[in-house]
Amino acid sequence: MAGDSHATTATEHATDAAHGAADAAHAAEGAGMPQLDFATFPNQIFWLIIAILAIYYILTKIALPRIAGVLAERKGTITNDIAAAEELKLKAVEAEKAYEKALAEARAEAQKIAGETRAAIKAELDVATAKADADIAAKAAESAAHIAEIRDSAIIAVDAVAKETASEIVSALGRPVDAGAVAAAVEAQIKGDA
Repeated sequence: MAGDSHATTATEHATDAAHGAADAAHAAEGAGMPQLDFATFPNQIFWLIIAILAIYYILTKIALPRIAGVLAERKGTITNDIAAAEELKLKAVEAEKAYEKALAEARAEAQKIAGETRAAIKAELDVATAKADADIAAKAAESAAHIAEIRDSAIIAVDAVAKETASEIVSALGRPVDAGAVAAAVEAQIKGDA
């Protein structure tokens, strides 16, 4: 029994396969590409028009407005960015001008302070130089007076030594010493040399 059911099933499969091959052969004989079948042209044209209208509707109502919105938004963003960049550029130029002005003012102030400092230092130096000159002049006068005293005392000492030496020489020669004559001779000799 089991063997009979297998044989029946195999026979049914063979019959179905034969029918399928016959249907395929019949279809190949009667039709080529369905798009080239003139009997279906009106149906194809109808669906083509429906598809084009659907695509047109989708493009005009959904896709193109979104694309236009994105482009407008992008253009607005670019315009705003350019305007902001121009504004920042103007601010940068103004900041640079302010910096240059502040730098020039600082240089002028530095030169003014340097000039005032030079003038103050020169004034202090002039005062110090005048004081030093006065001190030097006073010291020179004091030194000159001291030198004059030393010279005067040296002349007196030389005069005394000369008189004493002359008296000693005269007495060594065995002559009588006259202090007045010796003093007069020494005075005459000193005045004659001067």
